[in-house]
Amino acid sequence: MSDLVTSIKQSNKAFIIAEIGVNYYDIAASLGLSLLDAACLMISKAASAGADAVKFQSYTAKDLACATSPAYWDLTKEPTTSQFELFSKFDLFKAAEYEALARYCDKVGIVFLSTPFHNKAVEYLAPLVPAFKVASSDITNHSLIKYIANFNKPIFLSTGASSTDEIEAALGIVRPFKEVQVCLMHCTLAYPTKYEDANLRMLLHLAALYPGMLLGISDHTLPDSSMLTLCTAYTLGAKVIEKHFTLDKALLGNDHYHSMDEADLKCLRFNLSLIDRILGSAIKQPVLCEAESRKYARRSAVSLIDIECGEALCIENVTFKRPGIGIAPSDFYKIDGLRLRHRVCADTILTWEDFVI
Repeated sequence: MSDLVTSIKQSNKAFIIAEIGVNYYDIAASLGLSLLDAACLMISKAASAGADAVKFQSYTAKDLACATSPAYWDLTKEPTTSQFELFSKFDLFKAAEYEALARYCDKVGIVFLSTPFHNKAVEYLAPLVPAFKVASSDITNHSLIKYIANFNKPIFLSTGASSTDEIEAALGIVRPFKEVQVCLMHCTLAYPTKYEDANLRMLLHLAALYPGMLLGISDHTLPDSSMLTLCTAYTLGAKVIEKHFTLDKALLGNDHYHSMDEADLKCLRFNLSLIDRILGSAIKQPVLCEAESRKYARRSAVSLIDIECGEALCIENVTFKRPGIGIAPSDFYKIDGLRLRHRVCADTILTWEDFVI
């Protein structure tokens, strides 16, 4: 059975990951739901809006950040100034809860993913996920990457804030594990990412550095009305599209204001499907729908005046007009100087049967 990366490569459409992350905490509070019910509600909404996968984040604050770790996000949207304090609000789910979420994903027909931030999370997620996500912040955490690779599952490797040397070093950790396929995820590690900092052309650089490797994007820009950032990334080679997902972009919190909602997700899926239709074939050749155009919109050699039987054709007694059912203008050199086998009247479309050959 193909692994997830191979399946995405072989697919003819984009693979959309709706990153729920920890947004279900605020959704639960706003709707008066339990955390598990809120997470399941978001899974259901993401599935019905067109996502292929949902992704959560599995961590404990004490394993992730020092008590003095400062914020690196927009404090007007998320006023918590300490990473440890913020992450402590969102680390209640453990193995049992993620098992329940994975079962619910199976029920609604969507892929379950979660980013592990420590080895214990890797262990309890391994039976639940078809692939692991390595966050941009952990691209230099070689011990975690190596631990993940030991499970022989595909890896989605985010590359935000990283140099090409750091990307290569991370890939070097994975390469000895021959069965582990990698998807490189272009990312700008800023919340939110300004449009001018999205640098989508970096996808072309990654494609040149690693030909044949599956590419994706993990995006933190504000959703535009046409989801143009992600659609553009897709046309530049990002086949995996990951973006934070919420049910209410107006909620305060680190990840709601730059998340896509259900309407954004539906727009994204529609636009990506339309892009697939528009892009079509990479081989330049006439398209079936052009058959009538080839016949009737092109030109043929046409007698400019009455031409008598036995008279030679020349540029003075021929012109070129539509339709293109006779001798093409490009073949004029083949009939120049040939004699007519019968008389033709002016404005007659010339065919090969009209000439003595």
